Amino acid sequence: MADKKKSAKAKDTKVKNPLGKKAYESELFRLQTELVALQEWVRSTGARVVVVFEGRDAAGKGGAIKRVTQYLSPRVARVAALPAPTDREKGQWYYQRYVSHLPAPGEIVLFDRSWYNRAGVEKVMGFCTPEEHTRFLRQTPIFEQMLIDDGILLRKYWFSVSDSEQLRRFRARRDDPVRQWKLSPMDLESIYRWEDYSRAKDEMMVHTDTSASPWYVVESDDKKAARLNMIAHLLSTIPYTNVPHPTVKLPKHPLSTGNYHRPPRSLSKFVPDHVANLIGDTEG
Repeated sequence: MADKKKSAKAKDTKVKNPLGKKAYESELFRLQTELVALQEWVRSTGARVVVVFEGRDAAGKGGAIKRVTQYLSPRVARVAALPAPTDREKGQWYYQRYVSHLPAPGEIVLFDRSWYNRAGVEKVMGFCTPEEHTRFLRQTPIFEQMLIDDGILLRKYWFSVSDSEQLRRFRARRDDPVRQWKLSPMDLESIYRWEDYSRAKDEMMVHTDTSASPWYVVESDDKKAARLNMIAHLLSTIPYTNVPHPTVKLPKHPLSTGNYHRPPRSLSKFVPDHVANLIGDTEG
């Protein structure tokens, strides 16, 4: 009985980061500064980087991606989060819709879920045939080797979350008005099919965790630690160097010839001062 009470309590208790808020934010910013350096190296050298984010629903993939891209240029770092395939795409070569999102020289692409949908949700939910799944497991190492041989730097991360922590996060989404959209019927199915997803993941790892394209597992019950660990590891696997930038000199004051006169404010339509109303309500 005591064990059951302890388990129930754990399901409703958020995992706390042992670093503390200040230490976490300080280290995250340091790593994000290095990500900017990586971005400039990619842009300067014409490197192509692909980072695959996979894992169970609510495992923390989206939060990690947001922290990776927070200070990066959207012209260099893109997120590919593909919707369900259309009828036309279902008839294409399976990898085709993903190939179109691969990076050009000087780009980084982060896949928020990827071709590994076939090994997970499609396998478990019956969205693909057993033959298609078997073919996927056989062909994916070949497909990824082709990417690597062509010069793409491919990194694959699996975010691992416990069943109790996943359920806690689902409950948090249900009760949060700005995150309720994240809770889908497919998420609920993942609760009831936990073991099916586990078997599918294990089978996927056996076939696609190769020496050329290994999987890196990120323990993600602690979201903040997972973000730091994942970013630090990514940076450690790419031999980037700092790219020198020319010194930019700015004038002390805006330059003006004195020939420009701004039109009267009355001619413009300004956005109402919503903040002023908030301040007035607070003071009242």
